[in-house]
Amino acid sequence: MSDCIFCKIAAGQLPGSKVYEDDEVLAFHDIHPFARVHVLIIPKLHIATLADCTPEHERLLGKMLLLAPRLAKEQGLDAGFKTLINTGRGGGQEVFHLHVHVFGGGDPVGRS
Repeated sequence: MSDCIFCKIAAGQLPGSKVYEDDEVLAFHDIHPFARVHVLIIPKLHIATLADCTPEHERLLGKMLLLAPRLAKEQGLDAGFKTLINTGRGGGQEVFHLHVHVFGGGDPVGRS
């Protein structure tokens, strides 16, 4: 989608602090972190919400979720981490491109 900020990041049209990328998914640091470590995992395929997923997305969703512990460990979250998928306006979703939040490690530096 031409107006989707995450599609633009995935296409390299906007900067993102990447921590992982392959042909199907991209992971990058959130610009408004909830915690010291806060990474977003997105599919490169534009899917607006988790509710829009179909059985054809099963492998992609599994890949995204299995990537979460790997990235958490790489980012130093050995003691544990949280994952979150906001779905729809009522679920708190702000960017309508499916994404998995992976975060932990206490409050971000400089944020109270």
